Amino acid sequence: MPFVALDSARSDPLHRQLYDAIRAAIISGRLPAGSRLPSSRALAQETGVSRVTVNVAYDQLTAEGYLETRAGSGTFVRAGLPDEAMHPRRPRERTKPRPETRPLIAVPPRLPMRLSQPHVLPEHQTAAIAFISGIPALDLFPSGLWSRLSARRWRNATGVEGARLLNYGNPLGYFPLRRAIAQYVALSRGVRCEPGQVIVTAGAQQALDLAARVLLERGEAAWLENPAYFGARSAFEAAGASIVPVPVDAEGLNVAAGEAASPAARLVYVSPSHQFPLGVTMSMRRRLALLDWATRAGAWVIEDDYDGEFRYVGRPLASLQGLDADRSAVEGPAGASGRVLYVGTFSKTLCPALRLGYLIVPPVLVDTFAGAKSAAVGHTASVEQAVLADFLDEGHFSRHVRRMRVVYAERQAAMVAAAAEHLSPWVDVQPSPAGMHLVGWVRAELTAHGVTDQALADIALESGVVTTPLSSYRLPGSQRNAVPPLHARQGLLFGYAGYSSADIRAAARRLGQAFASRVTIQRSRPQRTRRA
Repeated sequence: MPFVALDSARSDPLHRQLYDAIRAAIISGRLPAGSRLPSSRALAQETGVSRVTVNVAYDQLTAEGYLETRAGSGTFVRAGLPDEAMHPRRPRERTKPRPETRPLIAVPPRLPMRLSQPHVLPEHQTAAIAFISGIPALDLFPSGLWSRLSARRWRNATGVEGARLLNYGNPLGYFPLRRAIAQYVALSRGVRCEPGQVIVTAGAQQALDLAARVLLERGEAAWLENPAYFGARSAFEAAGASIVPVPVDAEGLNVAAGEAASPAARLVYVSPSHQFPLGVTMSMRRRLALLDWATRAGAWVIEDDYDGEFRYVGRPLASLQGLDADRSAVEGPAGASGRVLYVGTFSKTLCPALRLGYLIVPPVLVDTFAGAKSAAVGHTASVEQAVLADFLDEGHFSRHVRRMRVVYAERQAAMVAAAAEHLSPWVDVQPSPAGMHLVGWVRAELTAHGVTDQALADIALESGVVTTPLSSYRLPGSQRNAVPPLHARQGLLFGYAGYSSADIRAAARRLGQAFASRVTIQRSRPQRTRRA
């Protein structure tokens, strides 16, 4: 494998260098589908590293769908990867060329919000004991460390640096934070970008709103996962988009269904690492198909990586944006700008009150997005950005994320055990390799008798427990089948990351008692045959 050149002097670890080299060779075609790779022992001897280093790289490539292991034969480049998607063609010229970006226009007329919003507690109840989704472990937020970093920033808010922080800021964000974000996502999520492509936003929601307003003309089609995240749906509807529901199955977004429904859509929203709300991971086959369609259609892809850091089996999967950047580099200047916009947030990794997130855009879009953000909010609060930059640069953020992976894995196990003990007659809750919530699938015998996830969620809310019904995330026009597909099944969302194991057990016990008192199904008894 002459294309593998490892350098111990580089900042990225050797297993990551080996992973990158093999991955690039697969994407470029130097390692075609079906190619057999050297054994871990042989490659370790060839490159001068340990077998552990080679196995870590091989395991990650296997988890992401590039490689497959055949018992007794060895490790091979996965045969199912489509050549036309791995080595994309240059996009054909349109008969009516459409500009890559549009100028800023007046805000469209206000649209009625037709969303079914998630459950909220009645006013007389100040808090739920569980299971709100998307809440991180606020009890473990490093408030003492954060206050010291913040105090240090305020003490040093003098001179040129102090004036810069206290004055109007760059619409794109505080540059040291943008640089720290670019370095972090490159190592942890495989994102390929320069600091100049990073835009700091007031959480992921502002990033989605900016993307919708800049990239979509009123009435243009946008693919949306079905079921879909409330925030993405509201952002696209507010921009006047024509929403195209695209079903999600066990492999993630069904690209073929989206292309059949709207082949010329302008934009697609996906959460490939851990789809919200179903929790599935998008397969490599689907990722390649999505990027291939986006290249052919001249469409933009918005990748929402809201909780990609929290994977409990193996390493976190590389981002769709990184795969797109690799393909663009192979394809050459015609596709070098890329098609994927990457959305990240610190609301899930630290706390929602920070209201800090980021949007990473292809270079061709930076100036347009800078103008859009400047017109909307001017700049994001600078001092908080500076404190967060220190938090990342000094290594505190990486340590916090590693700690949270351990904590959330423990809390997920507590959630699965508590559901099995107290909720099993009504919902089936199974463990997941990633994320901050689980789906409890409503038992078939309940749905057969007309019990809906909405009814169960209402009962839960009355008892002080919040579980959002899966059906509330479903887009209008979803079809109900006799045997419903994954995206159409009834279920409840159980957020566990923000609650201690004791709170999880208490909430599950209370919810089980509420269901037992309110949900009853009369089962017919088999008739006994009389003896003659």
